[in-house]
Amino acid sequence: MLNRRDFLTALGGVGVLSLPMVSTIAQTTNSSSKSPYQRLLILVELRGANDGLNTFVPYADDTYYTLRPTIGIKRDQVLKVNDRFGLHPALEPLVPMWQKGEMAAVMGLGYPKPNLSHFRSIEIWDTGSNSSDYLSEGWLARAFTAVAPPKSFVADAVAVGGGGLGPFAGGARALSIASTDAFLRQAKLADPHGRASNAALQHILRLEGEAQSAALNLNPAITLKTEFPTHGFGQQSKTAMQIVAASPGVAALRIGLGSFDTHQGQLGAQQGLLKQMAEGIAAIKQACVELGRWQDTTIVTYCEFGRRAKENLSAGTDHGTANTQFVIGGSVKGGIIGSAPSLTQLSGDGNLIYTTDYRALYASVLRDWWKLSAAQSDSVLGGNYAPLPLFA
Repeated sequence: MLNRRDFLTALGGVGVLSLPMVSTIAQTTNSSSKSPYQRLLILVELRGANDGLNTFVPYADDTYYTLRPTIGIKRDQVLKVNDRFGLHPALEPLVPMWQKGEMAAVMGLGYPKPNLSHFRSIEIWDTGSNSSDYLSEGWLARAFTAVAPPKSFVADAVAVGGGGLGPFAGGARALSIASTDAFLRQAKLADPHGRASNAALQHILRLEGEAQSAALNLNPAITLKTEFPTHGFGQQSKTAMQIVAASPGVAALRIGLGSFDTHQGQLGAQQGLLKQMAEGIAAIKQACVELGRWQDTTIVTYCEFGRRAKENLSAGTDHGTANTQFVIGGSVKGGIIGSAPSLTQLSGDGNLIYTTDYRALYASVLRDWWKLSAAQSDSVLGGNYAPLPLFA
């Protein structure tokens, strides 16, 4: 008999609605070919709040080195993309994508009255809300309510690595898994015919049955030739692409790494994490090319906030505000999007002042990537946010 605590741990505590048995990917492609969700979204959460200034470096601005005499990335180490900005040297695996115009840096992302609590600010980003609003559903869960993905999909969305669902929270067909192998093992042990009078146990039994139905749509015989890094983020990337390869479809996936909460000793810690991120994303691209999916895949990084402009006394950075995020994919219009916040005109507490509302990035996904209407996007985001010029 399955230990239900172990089952829910591997499953992430979330099930999906029952789906019909599908033997191959090809059988479902035609039935859902008109869905906007044939275009895949992969979210990469940089947990703990990555330092954007040391990721997309304003190396030509002397103020940057005045603010960061110890931890500023040296000019001769920056991977320069133009005469003002460059990538952190650990991001070298992403340089070919930048050079091909497949990678954009979206600068100055933030929101009014920013919250510097990890828990509250990531909740704001996950729900697509104002700083004063408390919403129960993730922004993508609302999008899937507005325009539903095909029921043939294994799930609307999958959060890889376990944990909470974040932007998928509250969705009826969202799934959280640690790995495909663990999920398939646990789902085989699930009893979809279980009965109980207790409401809580009924809920657990329903999750077991729904998970088993979802597992039937994953074909474990499908393998990828792409080699993935052996570190944790590389293995999450592998799991995400296994789901894409072995399932009849999924609209969105989330993977993540961290912690980027670099209050001290930032240089080494961030370098290691950014190297993992770059290697994992490079492997995702290779797998997408292998599957013929690169043109219809977009990767978006995000986190709760940026870091303070001035380094602290522990060779690190404290919680900040505006940040730079990357959008990467075969149909992305690469380059710099938006305006960099001023390094000389900071807020009263020494933070960068945002130049672009983060929901404009979300509107770009909804309207230009998935082709939802302006009215549908406005309803999901609770306001009118003009999309950014991110997609060809």
